[in-house]
This record gives sequence, C-alpha cells and structure tokens, in this order.
Amino acid sequence: MAGNEMLEKLSESLGSKATVKSVFGDPIRVGDKTVIPVAKVAYGFGGGFGAGPTKNGNPKGEGGAGGGGVRAYPAGALEITPKSTQFIPFTNLRWLLTAFSLGAFAATLMFRRRR
Repeated sequence: MAGNEMLEKLSESLGSKATVKSVFGDPIRVGDKTVIPVAKVAYGFGGGFGAGPTKNGNPKGEGGAGGGGVRAYPAGALEITPKSTQFIPFTNLRWLLTAFSLGAFAATLMFRRRR
C-alpha cells in the first residue's frame, strides 16, 4: 500500500467518526429544563512511507506505518429552560491547582536565581 493511500484511509476512518454525536450527547429532559452534555473531542493521525536506495532500478526495501487517536473528555453542559440558555463549564480544579503550583514553584526558583 502506498503512503498516500494509507493516509487517505486513516483520514477517512477518523473523519467518519467526527460527528455532532461525538461532541453533543443525548438531551436529558427534566421538567421544563433540558440538559445537553458537551464534550471536547480531538483527533490526530499521522503516517509515513519510505523506500531504501535503488539498485538496478529496484528498491532494496520499503515500508510504511501509520496511526491515529481520538481523545474525548467532558467540557460542560448546555442548560436550556423556557427563559434562558446557558453553558455550564466543567472545570478541572485539580488541573488548575497543579498549574498554579508549578507556576509558583518556577517563579520562586527564578526569584532565588536573581539574588
């Protein structure tokens, strides 16, 4: 299989999975309120193909590889009522605390180096 054929198959396979259902879940109705879960979805893929040097017009060896991945995680929810619609984000407090702590630690190290 040629390298461009492999990349086309990978992109078709992942592209067919990129639907609205991947991001928005099924609506949940409770009384006059509707809640729609929302996710962040990231797709990535790559591949390569190569051939060794030729000898008498014939390649000595060739090969290719490819791969892809999908990551989905909750981002929040849409809350729809007769009076309003709002997006309620899901914040990852552990991530925010870790990022803040690392930033404070780096700032402390930089401050001490200046002395």
